[in-house]
Amino acid sequence: MKKILFSLSFFFLSFGFVFSQEKPLKILMIGAHPDDCDIKSGGTAALFVQMGHEVKFLTVTNGDAGHMEMGGGMLAKRRYEETQEVARRLGVTYDVLDNHDGELLPTLEIRLDVIRKIREWGADVVISHRPNDYHPDHRYTGVLVQDAAFMVGVPNIAADTPPLRKNPVFLYYQDNFQKPNPFSPDIAIDISSVIDKKIYGMDAHVSQFYEWLPWVSNDPDEIPEGKEERIAWLKSKRAFAPNPTVRKGLEKWYGQEKAAQVQYAEAFEICEYGTQPSKEEILRLFPMLRMN
Repeated sequence: MKKILFSLSFFFLSFGFVFSQEKPLKILMIGAHPDDCDIKSGGTAALFVQMGHEVKFLTVTNGDAGHMEMGGGMLAKRRYEETQEVARRLGVTYDVLDNHDGELLPTLEIRLDVIRKIREWGADVVISHRPNDYHPDHRYTGVLVQDAAFMVGVPNIAADTPPLRKNPVFLYYQDNFQKPNPFSPDIAIDISSVIDKKIYGMDAHVSQFYEWLPWVSNDPDEIPEGKEERIAWLKSKRAFAPNPTVRKGLEKWYGQEKAAQVQYAEAFEICEYGTQPSKEEILRLFPMLRMN
């Protein structure tokens, strides 16, 4: 009898969290192009997935202009296939809206599509670009998401999709643009433990990181041929230590000593248009911050 009781006690101590755990969070990361979410928040996405939460990447354009040799439907198809490989590698869902790359405008039609996507996912958190980015597609994606922020709860807008009963927390990705206002890192996440997973996800965008982006930036480096060599090269180009502003944001959540040790981070700014979270709500929505 004692052995049975001991076994039952061990079972509930080991697995009891399953019964007390809240339902998985639903995180929606929105980018203008089929690699923006990966660049801006791939590490945070990997941490969410690792903790049992659900992440969707949504790209508002199909990426059909992002190459120096290919274009149109053929490129859009290739880039869609790359997004699905990312989804497999990171454990996320990856949706692509069929709008032309480089031609995005914040129209009512696309706003309604974004509203539907936020509702369908039942998003707790939505993250996207700030509307003062260098790229017009990034800027207008930010505007579209801002314009959707209140409307996701209005039943008579996009009435074919049930409204959300609670407005999500809307956040912006980190950028380095200073005018008209600089990025403010309200939330900063240590992604050092998953940086290799993030880079491995980005590696699936072969058309971008090994072809188009080196070409458009006149990168003089020769792209390695081997798989491992390519990933190492990509990490050298895309993984950086936090800048001083983000380091300050890390100190808020991790403390000065631990923040100083963070090798890689992703940071986000709270948008004023959605639910305004308290510190306790941020810790609920970003449970990786509670593990310090």
